[in-house]
Amino acid sequence: MKLTITSCLSVGLALLWILAQPNRGQAAEGEQGKELFERRCSGCHSLDKDKEGPRLQGVYGRAAGSLPGFEYSDALKASHLNWDADTLDRWLTDPEQVVPGNDMAFRLVKADERAAIIAFLKAQRAVER
Repeated sequence: MKLTITSCLSVGLALLWILAQPNRGQAAEGEQGKELFERRCSGCHSLDKDKEGPRLQGVYGRAAGSLPGFEYSDALKASHLNWDADTLDRWLTDPEQVVPGNDMAFRLVKADERAAIIAFLKAQRAVER
């Protein structure tokens, strides 16, 4: 079998396109998470400053109720939770069920929106370090 320059270039370009696909998907998911965070969460939260809720930069992997300088509910401080994908998903679904007596009344019903926001928050952990 004889390979021509054109066929080699075609194969090379096809491989580059295939390899680029996951990155494009991740970028699109990241943008969706950022947009959803801004739409759903930014009324009470910011990444870099406390508002009605605590700043969320670096929340993924942090112990609940532990950010210095923010006044958390006694219930959240005593919860001994660590914010990972599972606890954030349960929390965003129904905060009162996860930690009765907390101060957050917001719920996010759609699982795909929760997943995108959680992925965005996880990515912000890497930005913080």
